[in-house]
Amino acid sequence: MPTEILMPALSPTMEEGTLAKWLVKEGDEVSSGDLLAEIETDKATMEFEAVDEGVIGKILVAEGSEGVKVNTPIAMLLAEGESADDIGAAPAPATAPEAAEAPAEASEAAAPAAAPAPAPAAPVSGDGTRIFASPLARRIAAQKGLDLKQITGSGPHGRIVKADVEAAEAKPAAAAAAPAAAVAPAAPAAAAAPAGPTADMVARMYEGREYEEIKLDGMRKTIAARLSEAKQTIPHFYLRRDIKLDALLKFRGQLNKQLEARGVKLSVNDFIIKAVANALQQVPACNAVWAGDRVLQLKPSDVAVAVAIEGGLFTPVLKDADMKSLSALSAEMKDLAKRARDRKLAPSEYQGGTFAISNLGMFGIDNFDAIVNPPHAGILAVGTGVKKPVVGEDGELTVATVMSVTMSVDHRVIDGALGAELLKAIVENLENPLTMLA
Repeated sequence: MPTEILMPALSPTMEEGTLAKWLVKEGDEVSSGDLLAEIETDKATMEFEAVDEGVIGKILVAEGSEGVKVNTPIAMLLAEGESADDIGAAPAPATAPEAAEAPAEASEAAAPAAAPAPAPAAPVSGDGTRIFASPLARRIAAQKGLDLKQITGSGPHGRIVKADVEAAEAKPAAAAAAPAAAVAPAAPAAAAAPAGPTADMVARMYEGREYEEIKLDGMRKTIAARLSEAKQTIPHFYLRRDIKLDALLKFRGQLNKQLEARGVKLSVNDFIIKAVANALQQVPACNAVWAGDRVLQLKPSDVAVAVAIEGGLFTPVLKDADMKSLSALSAEMKDLAKRARDRKLAPSEYQGGTFAISNLGMFGIDNFDAIVNPPHAGILAVGTGVKKPVVGEDGELTVATVMSVTMSVDHRVIDGALGAELLKAIVENLENPLTMLA
């Protein structure tokens, strides 16, 4: 039978995407590895490759379609001996076990009563593979409380048909759950908190005022959803310190003179990345992520750095940052930032890490509080360096270049004293930059 080509999940967090461009047309022969389409995710535009060989029999989703859910059929692939005529309302030609289903479905449609509810959506197995079942089989399974993942299909290519569902026995799990629920009846549900004004309510508020409506793209929707969830579910707390930068600025100037012939120019941000990476090794309990019912403590220092792009941001990850030289970190960061702005990063380059850095100092911001990006344990918000009067070690008033930082921490992973120890290590690394080269 013709094979459905499904909308792929090109990243672990992808739920829907935009079919930006088809690279094939109906009637084209394709082999495994051939490019089929360009898919826009919330982060990047990526190429989608064929898994099987065959002929593109029908394109189901038009080029430019937005909000296409993962695992939605987007095209039909014909195998050898199949033709476009094989693509019909039914997923495959009926076989002996399925032939008996046709009269039943026909009689349902002809009944004077209201038309039956549509069959539940095709389920997927634990590894994301679609489970093929006829509409009637899905409907009967839903009525009987059966899990299609537990049923072996006898139809073509393992497709589950009516006879398979009727032969299966319902699992007792649902029945067993009822007495348990009766032991402690749930309290009456509290009224849900308002989720904020709806689009219609806002439109009415500004009726008569001139405005431009800006449609949200996938990246902005994802940022809004993830950061709203993060702020609501992560118990944030904040630690603040001032860092004297004079020694670092002097050292940076000396290094840049020596590296000029190699075309390397270190930024203050390069030192901050190195300082955080080293601090995570000095306080290893903070080099961790929240994993739902446990904490994963990582060995390497994988540091994420926020990069602003048009319409949103990326957080590319510098892996093993504690093991790399300042010049290597600088070159890698420049490359990641450039490709982030071009939306050319692979998912593996912006996923992971245990700790993040967000530097708005280059925009003149003195200080700010950043939101922890789950599953990270924390994020360092970096302000600009400004000259301030300070009291020196000898008690005399002097002027120093001071940078304000705020560390936002997930209290489920890092407690107050532990967070203070990590921030202290970051400060000491930056105020004594020579130690980072040891």
